[in-house]
Amino acid sequence: MSANDLSPSPRDQANPIDSKEKYAVEHIDDRNYKLEAEEAENKEQAMTVMQAVKAYPSACAWAFTMSSTIIMESYCLFLMGSFVALPAFRRKYGIPDGNNGYVLESAWQSALQVGGPLGALIGVFIAGPITSKIGYRYATISGLMLLNATIFIMFFANSLPVFFVSQIAEGIPWGIFIANAPAYCSEIVPMRLRAPATQVLQLFWAVGSIIVGGVTYVYQKDDGSSAWKVPTALQWMFPTPLAVLIFLAPESPWWLVRKGKLEQAARSIERLGRKSQVNGPEGVAMMRRVIEAESQENPSLIELFKGTDLRRTAIVCCIYAAQNLAGNLIANQAVFFFEQAGMDTDTAFALGLVTSALQAVFVMASWGLTTRFGRRPIYIWGTGFNVVMLIALGIAACFPKSTASSNAQASFGLIVSVMFTFAAAPISWVIIAETSAIRLRPLTTGVGRACYYIVNIPCIFLGSYMLNPTGANLGGKCGFVWGGTALFCLIAAYFFLPEMKGRSYREIDILFRRHVPARKFASTEIDISADE
Repeated sequence: MSANDLSPSPRDQANPIDSKEKYAVEHIDDRNYKLEAEEAENKEQAMTVMQAVKAYPSACAWAFTMSSTIIMESYCLFLMGSFVALPAFRRKYGIPDGNNGYVLESAWQSALQVGGPLGALIGVFIAGPITSKIGYRYATISGLMLLNATIFIMFFANSLPVFFVSQIAEGIPWGIFIANAPAYCSEIVPMRLRAPATQVLQLFWAVGSIIVGGVTYVYQKDDGSSAWKVPTALQWMFPTPLAVLIFLAPESPWWLVRKGKLEQAARSIERLGRKSQVNGPEGVAMMRRVIEAESQENPSLIELFKGTDLRRTAIVCCIYAAQNLAGNLIANQAVFFFEQAGMDTDTAFALGLVTSALQAVFVMASWGLTTRFGRRPIYIWGTGFNVVMLIALGIAACFPKSTASSNAQASFGLIVSVMFTFAAAPISWVIIAETSAIRLRPLTTGVGRACYYIVNIPCIFLGSYMLNPTGANLGGKCGFVWGGTALFCLIAAYFFLPEMKGRSYREIDILFRRHVPARKFASTEIDISADE
């Protein structure tokens, strides 16, 4: 190809994507441009998982880095859940429970755990427009610096209302992280790595809970304020180092193409993979092919609820919301749940730590299953298994209180928590990342996560009320309630959840535009030359 062939064609000059920046990306005419796009897509389709890892080692590393921002939401969320079971914290801020102990009032227990999601609800709504404007990297770095500041509020809190405010303040950057991480990870890796790259998010969620479990287990016997101040201060370990790493990371090439920065997008692709195995111009051509099939207007929230995007938005919102309804609330309140099941404090904290460790192991085990069996079967069978376990938990709690009954409840609760992170939870991140349209992705993930918090907030109040001795005091009988909600999620997934394993973003767009039923996604064939 000669140097003269690199100048934009008349089509480029008329196209708002290309006219924004003169670029040195290979481009001849419509026919060759499309051939380059097809070639890039065929290469991704032909790759195995291991070939993709070898070709894109840097992409894997940067996805790993961005995913680690989720540690901070997990850490603080589980930290506040552990504080309600912490003896020193309950003596300081609780009321007598009638059994020579102390407990936080049910309303405050719920409020402290709902503060973070309230803040995150704000965060996810501002994340979409900010990310669309300045990119994933700078939006995430801004969130990290904001978190550094808001940790001070929690560290110096001396009353329950101030703790509540601190949780709202910290929740705002959480919303930015949780909206950006799955989208960024799915956009910087080749197709075969989309599942493991986004499932890493659930691994870091487990890592955050492991750190909390270890720290609170060590400090739960402390009688002073250090029992909660030291774990709180440890939050400062994460934001600054992560901000430095993310500053060095490449921007998502898909975001750069959306902004018309094609030369930068090609360089970003080459930074993400081995130069001998990736072709930046071909990758840009593939991305342009997808993006140019979409509207060229600036993305808006209204578009999420129009045409075929309405269906995609509904799937993302429902998958996010369902995370609260299939056992997740038991996992998030594991220590307090084990105490209410009859375990002593030491055993409850130890079981909470064991649960977190097992979750990390099972998240990694789920990567191979997703690659082999896809998304839909694992989500449906995993949720179905948890329905059975939750009902079994409720039945165990119906027996008179005894060691055997307590052990059975603790066992079923542990199984539900672990299986949730083996099937439904990690698969959810993959589905969320793949379902949204490229152009609307930051907005879709933001609105979807907002639905998570909208459902999460009342569920936290309900969950705390059901477990708290000053509330309904249901203990393991809450399994009947969560079993019912999980069954509803299972039925909805069977009818409406599509299978997108092995599909390029172009193919996914076409399947939605053709209004293909969810159960026929896997069997529908899409020609490589199709542009709808």
